[in-house]
Amino acid sequence: MALDEVIITEAIASEYFRKFKESLSLDVAIVGGGPSGMTAARKLAQAGCNVALFERKLSLGGGMWGGGMTWNMIVVQTESKHLLEEVGVPLKEYKPGYWVADAVTATTALASAACLAGAKVFNCMSVEDVVLRESNGVKRVTGLVINSSPVEIAGLHVDPVTIASTHVIEATGHAVEVLKKLVRKNSVRLTTASGGIEGEQSLWAEVAEAHTVDNTREVFPGIWVAGMAANATFGSYRMGPIFGGMLLSGEKVAAEILARLRAG
Repeated sequence: MALDEVIITEAIASEYFRKFKESLSLDVAIVGGGPSGMTAARKLAQAGCNVALFERKLSLGGGMWGGGMTWNMIVVQTESKHLLEEVGVPLKEYKPGYWVADAVTATTALASAACLAGAKVFNCMSVEDVVLRESNGVKRVTGLVINSSPVEIAGLHVDPVTIASTHVIEATGHAVEVLKKLVRKNSVRLTTASGGIEGEQSLWAEVAEAHTVDNTREVFPGIWVAGMAANATFGSYRMGPIFGGMLLSGEKVAAEILARLRAG
């Protein structure tokens, strides 16, 4: 067939901005496309939520791509392997309770499953601030301030735009970028011991894996923490290249937000 370059461009622009317009008012906005963010996106989309995931980089996956030290295999424990099996990832039991998967297979399967479930993904898009509102003396996060990652990287003075969201999931990993902006710019307290971000501790996989799930919760009205961001927020440990806690954290945050949305 004969190809018209203008039609190609028109198709891309038309469909992209259709997707973007459908994301201006969300049930859930997820910041960060690591394993917890992708799992939460899939679960929420499967339940019928209007959910979008914003990832600063070109590709989703966070640290999962490289496994451990670029040896691209990952480990999950028995309690979490169902979340990889649900998206078709082959697993091998290395020793009792320790399941190994190819990191590239796991990452691409999680990303594909989230998209096919109906989650809208915006890569190369950075979250530079939150939208904050106050009602009856209570402050709440009600949306995100977003900009193009290339604009951010280039340091260009270009204003961002905003989207609204009933709930926001902070899943930016070790950096806890969204919460840091919220705490630094506003006189607010989180539901942590100090009211601020406690910071992550050194590696202790057993404790960190359990705490990743335990610490997954709403930390300020309208904003939830998941994955490594949960441990960094509440002051627990890092875990290295075992990803079960991350997956279970995504499952938990999706279930709790879904229950909140259904309760009205």
